[in-house]
Amino acid sequence: MRAARRTSDRDERGSGPSSRLPEPRFIVIGRVLRPHGIRGELRVEILTDYPERIALHRVLYLGPESRPYPVEGVRFHRGAALIKLAGCDDRTAAEALRGQWVQVPIEAAVPLEEGEYYHFQVVGVEVITAEGESLGRIVEVIDTGANDVYVVHGPRGEVLIPAIEDVVRELDLEARRMIVEILPGLLEE
Repeated sequence: MRAARRTSDRDERGSGPSSRLPEPRFIVIGRVLRPHGIRGELRVEILTDYPERIALHRVLYLGPESRPYPVEGVRFHRGAALIKLAGCDDRTAAEALRGQWVQVPIEAAVPLEEGEYYHFQVVGVEVITAEGESLGRIVEVIDTGANDVYVVHGPRGEVLIPAIEDVVRELDLEARRMIVEILPGLLEE
């Protein structure tokens, strides 16, 4: 079971533990690390499983207001994207964008394969053991590199569930339910 990268819903929260978050309008694909050179180019940390698609976008959206910026150029260098945006013509303008999220509209996101999902889709899902015990709801998804980890808050407090096939037996996004097989040592007794 694979997941796509974190999305722009990172600061939105529902009104209660069973609330379903609205689907975000934008998906985060990167974060501005710093200026690159003196002509306004941005060094961007890649936060998407599909970095080659960054160059296909004519407009990228930055910051909490998702401000649109026409794209003048994209190239890749040492594991990062170097992006030139219209209106960002010098180092000072590029510095002002440091730390901003780089986003694309959700309708421009890569269609997912069977069994794949975006992180925002599992936040709020109830986690139930194969024996029927409710562990609570997923409040966050941590991308560890090897596999995702679901942070679940519920009656046992905070529980960390690895997103691996041996543990996650069923994920029903429509029913907002995940069935898990608890491996020895996963839960404190």
